[in-house]
Amino acid sequence: MQILSYNVNGIRAAIKNGLIDWLSDKSYDVLCFQEVKATQDQVDLSGFEALGYQVRGWHAAEKKGYSGVAILSRTTPDLMVDGCGLSLYDCEGRVIRADFGDVTILNCYFPSGTSGEVRQDLKMRFLDDFFEYAHTLRQTRPNLIICGDYNIAHTPNDIHDPIRNKNTTGFLPEEREWMTKWFSSGFTDAFRHLNPELTEYSWWSYRAGARTNNKGWRIDYQSVTDTLRDRLVNCRQICEAVHSDHCPVWLEIAQ
Repeated sequence: MQILSYNVNGIRAAIKNGLIDWLSDKSYDVLCFQEVKATQDQVDLSGFEALGYQVRGWHAAEKKGYSGVAILSRTTPDLMVDGCGLSLYDCEGRVIRADFGDVTILNCYFPSGTSGEVRQDLKMRFLDDFFEYAHTLRQTRPNLIICGDYNIAHTPNDIHDPIRNKNTTGFLPEEREWMTKWFSSGFTDAFRHLNPELTEYSWWSYRAGARTNNKGWRIDYQSVTDTLRDRLVNCRQICEAVHSDHCPVWLEIAQ
């Protein structure tokens, strides 16, 4: 099973930037998009359909042109669920769930704290609420893959300049502590498990040639429950895919 997680920063823009052509020779089973910034009816999906993908779920934000997550796949999931049952986040289109056999995929777009203290406070609240939600879900669906934009770089190996960014949202001590707690509570960072020392980033600022100079952050993840750890085959950032300020994260897992 191959899962592609991608913050497209506007799916219509990503399509214009060649996303569908790029996918045309790939064999992913499931596409998890974050920040689609559109409702399903606003997007020409015929290119995806020509490649064998169907929209299985599309959870848009109530605010137009903002946030939103979607799942497309070649096979039909057993169950689709929009949201995580918490209206504070569901109105922003942040979580969508798909069950495929014994595996549940949560496609997530965690809040960013870059716009100020109010949003940073909401981000920290989301982290606590999501932790409880995911662990509750594990009781009935023990094999979880939680992919998406977490908006946090976990370790100094996940950010190009950890010293100067130590007080920057996305690399704050309390955010990093949450990630450590997350990966100590029954979840595995698939990329880091398979590539302990490798430095790869998944997001670059549009400013000052950051992507050209590879001054990036790894803030997009594929987490798996420890029950799936032995089924991990590969997980990498596909840095050459340039349809967004993020790049996709690819996971291959044995079925």
